Amino acid sequence: MNAPDRYERFVVPEGTKKVSYERDTKIVNAASFTVEREDHTIGNILRMQLHRDPNVLFAGYKLPHPLQYKIIVRIQTTSQSSPTQAYNQAIDDLDKELDYLKKGFEDEKNRYDEKLRQGY
Repeated sequence: MNAPDRYERFVVPEGTKKVSYERDTKIVNAASFTVEREDHTIGNILRMQLHRDPNVLFAGYKLPHPLQYKIIVRIQTTSQSSPTQAYNQAIDDLDKELDYLKKGFEDEKNRYDEKLRQGY
């Protein structure tokens, strides 16, 4: 079969950066971030988080080709921020949200396990 190996969708090759940055030369405060080995899941979550930032004028992503395992995230910001700051803030905010969800899930699981031990 001509299909690529499954691990190629997830494992970043040696010598390749996970995220690369390219400044837009035509639009002020705009840039593209290429994120290797990611798909619509991360692209859409990141785009939605960027839209929550009031300094972000535009945020979008695309998959260049179904067999290329990368997304390209484009960000344009106001003069009060930069695309790099917006990207880093969005990643930090998502990390905090995921920690909150993980803690809530673990707390509920511990409560459930405790009820099982008590015989409920």
